[in-house]
Amino acid sequence: MCALSMPQQTKRPVSFRLTALAITLGSLSCHPAIAQQQQDRELQRSIEVINVTATRQTENLQDVPIAITALSASELEKMQIMDLGDLESHIPNLNLHVGDASNAVIYIRGVGQIDSISFNDPGVGVYLDDVYMGRVQGSFLDVVDPQQIEVLRGPQGTLYGRNTIGGAVKFTSARPGQETEGYVGLNLGNYNQRGLKASLSGPLIEDRLAGRFAIAKTDRDGYADNLFDEKEDYDKDSLAWRGSLLYTPSEQFNAYLVIDGSDNSPDRSRTPHRETPIYSVVSGDYRKPGSDPFTVNANYNDLEQLETRGAALTLEYQLGNITLKSISAYREMEYRTHLDLDGTPDSSFGIYNFEDQHQVSQELQLLYRTDNLSLVSGLYYFNEDDLTFGGAVAPDFFVPLGDDVFLPFPVINAGERDQQNTSRAIYANLNMDLTDDLGLTLGARYTKEKKQVVSAGEEFAGTGIDSAEQMEAAFGTGVGYGQTGFSAEQQWSNFSPKLVLDYKASADTLIYASASKGFKSGGFNGRLTSFAQPFDPETLWSYEIGSKSLLNQQNVRLNLAAFYNDYKNFQLSRFSIDADTGAFLSLFENAGKATIYGGEMELSAVISDALTLNLNAGYLGGGYDELIGDFEQEVSDQRELVNAPKWNGRAALEYWFNSVTSGSLSLNASVSYRSKTYLTVSSSEILAQGGYSLMDLSLNYLSDQDWQASLYINNLTDKRYRHHAFDLSASPGVQLGYYGAPRTFGVNFTYRF
Repeated sequence: MCALSMPQQTKRPVSFRLTALAITLGSLSCHPAIAQQQQDRELQRSIEVINVTATRQTENLQDVPIAITALSASELEKMQIMDLGDLESHIPNLNLHVGDASNAVIYIRGVGQIDSISFNDPGVGVYLDDVYMGRVQGSFLDVVDPQQIEVLRGPQGTLYGRNTIGGAVKFTSARPGQETEGYVGLNLGNYNQRGLKASLSGPLIEDRLAGRFAIAKTDRDGYADNLFDEKEDYDKDSLAWRGSLLYTPSEQFNAYLVIDGSDNSPDRSRTPHRETPIYSVVSGDYRKPGSDPFTVNANYNDLEQLETRGAALTLEYQLGNITLKSISAYREMEYRTHLDLDGTPDSSFGIYNFEDQHQVSQELQLLYRTDNLSLVSGLYYFNEDDLTFGGAVAPDFFVPLGDDVFLPFPVINAGERDQQNTSRAIYANLNMDLTDDLGLTLGARYTKEKKQVVSAGEEFAGTGIDSAEQMEAAFGTGVGYGQTGFSAEQQWSNFSPKLVLDYKASADTLIYASASKGFKSGGFNGRLTSFAQPFDPETLWSYEIGSKSLLNQQNVRLNLAAFYNDYKNFQLSRFSIDADTGAFLSLFENAGKATIYGGEMELSAVISDALTLNLNAGYLGGGYDELIGDFEQEVSDQRELVNAPKWNGRAALEYWFNSVTSGSLSLNASVSYRSKTYLTVSSSEILAQGGYSLMDLSLNYLSDQDWQASLYINNLTDKRYRHHAFDLSASPGVQLGYYGAPRTFGVNFTYRF
């Protein structure tokens, strides 16, 4: 199925001229376009037409009054987007990386969630083929056989299944079609990178049933060396697959079934680099940090397994201007890991987490559309059961007594949490033309959410049990001691409205202003087992103005947005110490409120027949208005927003060599920049990442004979930069940094048939 299509007639159609650049980009994702590309190679290049489904209907990007960035399959391939983390520099005001426990850490406009534990909901929703993914584990997706990826900035609730307070990342996989086509791709690179991808699509019953299957396998050695066992750390071993069937018995009805799975089983979990000294009970002295962030010395990083499975069935029936749609989905995730959070060969602070999660969701939609009015409305149900078993394996743990005196205090414990989350909602989004040029959008959502948790804990130090797996087998049998536990439940309701005015200033310029409310559910601190510590929902009012323009005879696309967020009751995870006992505390609280404002710019321009420019920039301002820290102290003037660099942006040039006669050859060069970023709630200056730039290069060749190849270098200057961190300076007294990928290079080869 070709990912590039002619622009559809929307409520305010914009005329576009499809030229050779758009055809060339489309040819990377659909075989029939290769012939067209050969015929039209000499035509002048122009801006690619992008159709999006952000409003649950297919519309031209420039006609949608939402801050949204969309990348087609061809752009994702050309930009070497291998996983969601590679999107970060391509979207203004987006922070997206993998966390300490294979979790997706996503912040949009300074709103997100850094914690990897399952008791709290994501601040930014990830959707896979319109299905909300309930846990951050399993949400850091590999980009396998996409149709496109859309990133929506700001609260989403009147168009999507689950409330997302910060925004949404929407991954749409390529659909099967009635024309037989496929591809096989090979990736080879440094660190012994080996990747294989393949896809096959075509008719199973002519004009009625089509199928598609895609698979991707990736292996890579580790970026870091572990001195403890002389093995490598931060390696990769993943397998992802997806199968789909599209049944179209008539023009009015279709059924779309997608089944997917993934298995990520590297040899080691990801070990952080120690940025500060830590006391060692074993040696009786401090262990100093090393200078190389890709050299670690850790003994508890020997397990990392993440498996996901999912199925979604979408039924769609069209009756005149009305479309009825049902989206039924089931997903499950299993995660097991050992995490070394002392960064030493001692067993000072090893953490383990075993999690089994499954979710079901059902969404019923009614869509109505005429020339001057469109309605998206729906009922949504979501139920999730998450069973987590976790704790510490820390026989070398200690308690500081002051004056460099430390008391050995072995900790070997376990906690089990069974949590059920239920969400029900009704929503509607009505868009109407008030005049030929003025449009109004009214949206509303009412949500009821309920969380039930049963939690229990035991101590095992001194019992002869000294491993997570032994504790898992012995838990609840009476071997442990100091049993704690509680059960609790709570529910919340919320009304979230939305108002948008948009004005067509000219045939090629749209101006809009919006106000919308976001909501994220409350819950219970899942690290505690002795008592229930509830936290309240977050709320956010977002005010935005923006414009979308095509300039210079539609050879320049310029989209601008400015926003102001009033953020209340935000949920923060932090680590502290009990002033009376010296015990380690893991807290999750509603810490206060914040004001966040900023702006965004996205520019695509055809400078000449051979040169194009892509530029984006983001600015974030504001900060905490109120923040309660340790011992109930107000510390807002001492803290900075997490994952909210003041400036971020990317500039990319693409040059096409016109002298190539048997294909197309282009050179892509880009540089991205992020200013100083605070990675922890504590605003640790040691862990804060100073401003830095990354440079990428690629040389891409598209043959007339159905194949293409590219050479690439990412992080050309081999910059060392932190993108995730833990401040455990309260206890056990160490600060830890997780680093982004070093310089990588390789070759991609794809054959299409």
